Amino acid sequence: MLTAQDVKAAVSRYWSGRAAGFDQGASHGVLNEAQHQAWLQLLRELAGPAPLTVLDVGCGTGFLALRMAELGHTATGIDLSEEMLALARRKAEDAELPATFRLGDAEAPPQDGAPYDVILERHVIWTLPQPREAVRGWRALLKPGGLLVLIEGLFEMSDRSVYPQLAAQLPLYGGRAGEELATFIEAEGFVETAVRPLMDATLWLETPSRPRFMVTGRRPLRTGASSGPCV
Repeated sequence: MLTAQDVKAAVSRYWSGRAAGFDQGASHGVLNEAQHQAWLQLLRELAGPAPLTVLDVGCGTGFLALRMAELGHTATGIDLSEEMLALARRKAEDAELPATFRLGDAEAPPQDGAPYDVILERHVIWTLPQPREAVRGWRALLKPGGLLVLIEGLFEMSDRSVYPQLAAQLPLYGGRAGEELATFIEAEGFVETAVRPLMDATLWLETPSRPRFMVTGRRPLRTGASSGPCV
């Protein structure tokens, strides 16, 4: 049986192999200005006034970290793929954005730089062999009242050449419904959870054929706080 580290290495190799063309997909890169502005508006509404400290876990080529830097936040992205990180750094340099990108495990992010106001990810949690441990780690790195953002969906897996062999060791393989993910993070101590559909065609250049959504929750301001999900 593969260890968690074996699974992470296989996932990293898969995405490293896709790095060169990664940003050409509408679910990964910015392909026109309307899409660009739609994501900026979404993240502006979500995060509120700058500057905040932000960690983008499993950042890939830096999509979320770069958008947050554009909005004036102090953004750091981590990923296990050096190929992805090299592209993220190049984009930050080309755009003259002060985002930082470094090697790091989404399940166990580096503690230096914490605590953060916001931790966010896009299409990452389903790729993790230990997602519950990841959520616990993210909670620990947030400030009291800090915001966790999961931009997720239900994904078609038939074209994933590596994942069928790993499916049994990825507990959230293929994605889970937003309400299920909200319950998942509540179980690890997040409160004020909410699910927001992200079906606007402008975000993805076409209306998604499968559900896309955003799940949010906050680290409690005090120990023992609790709150149910809002949909």
